[in-house]
Amino acid sequence: MTTTYLFHPDIFTEAQATIAALLATALQAAEAELLADLRYQQQRQPVQAWLAYAGGQLVGCKLGYERQPGHYYSWLGGVHPDFRGRGLAAELMHRQHAWCQTQGYRAVRTHTYNRWRAMLLLNLRHGFDIIGTMQGPRGLTIVLEKELEA
Repeated sequence: MTTTYLFHPDIFTEAQATIAALLATALQAAEAELLADLRYQQQRQPVQAWLAYAGGQLVGCKLGYERQPGHYYSWLGGVHPDFRGRGLAAELMHRQHAWCQTQGYRAVRTHTYNRWRAMLLLNLRHGFDIIGTMQGPRGLTIVLEKELEA
């Protein structure tokens, strides 16, 4: 099955529920909470979305926004369990970072948890460094950052 990738510079309201549903499945999290977080963040500033579709179905996403000038925050991402192991997360990450470079960002930061080891390992394989940890509402948060080439 062919995968189609789309970029949205600002997530439109109609897509928010679909993205939240995918993330709830991918992250085993509460859909209503994810939707509320997405709507809140989108009200604060534009959230960019890289989306992967297979057979017309949303199967993967990578969301992010500007943290501060020159620094980008890769906020949320996930791939539907039925579509894992196909390189979708790596491709979405690659597309996000390529866009960040064209926009002049110098660094990308992300947070993850030990329970999402596949994402932690993916980040490390793609040039992120662990720069710290902090206690978050869902446990110990691992903070990673990647310097982008100019």
